[in-house]
Amino acid sequence: MQLTWLDSNSWLIELGGKNILLDPWLVGNLSFGDLPWLFLGTKTVDRPIPANIDLILLSQGLPDHAHIPTLEVLDRSIPVIGSPNAAKVVQKLGYQQVTALAPGESYRFAEIDIKAVPGSPVGPTAIENGYILRADDTSLYYEPHGYHSPTLAQEPEIDIVITPLIDLKLPLLGAVIKGKASALSLCELLKPKFIVPTAAGGDIKFEGLLMSILTAEGSVSEFADLLASKSLATKAIEPKPWQPFELTSISV
Repeated sequence: MQLTWLDSNSWLIELGGKNILLDPWLVGNLSFGDLPWLFLGTKTVDRPIPANIDLILLSQGLPDHAHIPTLEVLDRSIPVIGSPNAAKVVQKLGYQQVTALAPGESYRFAEIDIKAVPGSPVGPTAIENGYILRADDTSLYYEPHGYHSPTLAQEPEIDIVITPLIDLKLPLLGAVIKGKASALSLCELLKPKFIVPTAAGGDIKFEGLLMSILTAEGSVSEFADLLASKSLATKAIEPKPWQPFELTSISV
């Protein structure tokens, strides 16, 4: 398995001989509800669109996961697997092969088994997706907001986890992205070989009212110390934007 962090929540996963583009934001700006004064993400480095994409995988229908400007420039013939909310976004854009997976449902793409698991709550009732991918005797679990279902305890071994390692908090509301404690409990439950952070950072500038009151707590090095304090063998890896890496080549 080879991973490339494409900033924020976006990843390129090379697994089972296929290239999977996960939650891509590759072009344009990011805002919610067309309110840039509230929140605006801007890329500071121009990057090429990755070539030879075999599958687009979307965990949520929100713009930071199903980013419409990016989806508009990608080939509509690329198959898409997404949460029901994400599937509606790409169907409106004219994508030709769309598979909606609700939590608990699975799909086999080529030699890769993809299972949707309960992820982040969105609104009062909706639950978006996390994913477990398995191929080449390797397994990966991804959840971008730090909401980890108790049903994961029933899953076979997980080798690699991609999830937030820091907390992002708003006054009165608390954590909007759950990192440290949530990720540590997950490592105690699954005992993965590696854990890799997502959901923040990269070559991006964030601004707006929301950013003035949002606070971040934690770091990858602090999380590594937490793992050591619990005598967990999981290794925390800090990726560099747009630099591919293979975890099989990193000793635990």
